[in-house]
Amino acid sequence: MAKKDDLKVKTDDQLATQLSELKREQFNLRFQAATNQLEKPSRVREVRRTIARIKTLQTARTSDAAKA
Repeated sequence: MAKKDDLKVKTDDQLATQLSELKREQFNLRFQAATNQLEKPSRVREVRRTIARIKTLQTARTSDAAKA
């Protein structure tokens, strides 16, 4: 799971790339869950929370840039 400090040091492009990879993984995990092939159910929660962390960080950076 990506920690908040690890995400803070990444650039906006790196965050966007990681976000798209996580969304793709989330999509695949949903299919695995639907077909009962999910090996690690806790991974769904980790991916969802990491996506939320990235989106929160992107929003904060956008609002900081708008204020400056």
